[in-house]
Amino acid sequence: MTLPIPPDTAAAMSSTLADAVVHYRASGPGLTDNNVGYMIKQVYQSLNRVLDQDMAPLGLTAMQWRPVACLAKGHASTSVELARILAVDSGAMTRTLDRLEAKGLLVRTRSKEDRRVVDIELTEEGQRTAKEIPARIARALNHYLRGFSAAEVDMLAHFLQRMLANGSISPPSASAGKAPDT
Repeated sequence: MTLPIPPDTAAAMSSTLADAVVHYRASGPGLTDNNVGYMIKQVYQSLNRVLDQDMAPLGLTAMQWRPVACLAKGHASTSVELARILAVDSGAMTRTLDRLEAKGLLVRTRSKEDRRVVDIELTEEGQRTAKEIPARIARALNHYLRGFSAAEVDMLAHFLQRMLANGSISPPSASAGKAPDT
C-alpha cells in the first residue's frame, strides 16, 4: 500500500539528491551499529514475531492474516492484487489462499466478465476473523510505541514517510559503483 506524500515532504523532496547530506560511508558502520536500515529490519522482524503470536489464536500466520485484512478492507479482490500489495510471489500467494480457503475463510470464483480472473471474497467466518485483526495490530503497535509521546509517534511516522518518499526517487548513479568513503 502506498502512503500519500505530505505536501511539506513533497516540497522538501524537490531539492536535488546531489545536495543531500551523506549520512553513511563505505568506511563507516557495518551492517549493525547505528545502521538505520538494519534497525528498521530488526523492528519489522520483531513486530512480525509478536503479531504471529497474537494472530495464532485466530488460526492465522503472518502470511495468512495479511491477505484476510486486505480483502476485508477492500484493498484487493484477486490473487494478483494481493501478491503485489503484500510483495510476495504469485505461487506463495496461491498456496496461502489455498490454506485460507481450506479453513473456510474465503472463496474463489471465476469472474463472469473475464474468465481468466479469479475473484476472492471472504466468507462470513472470514469476515468475523478479519474484524479481530485490527485490535491485535493496534495492541502490538502500542506495545512497541510504549514510552513514546504522541508527538514522537507523529515524528516517527513523518520520518518514515520521508524515507519512503526519498526511496521513490532514483538515486544518482554511483561513480564506479562505490559508496562514498570520505
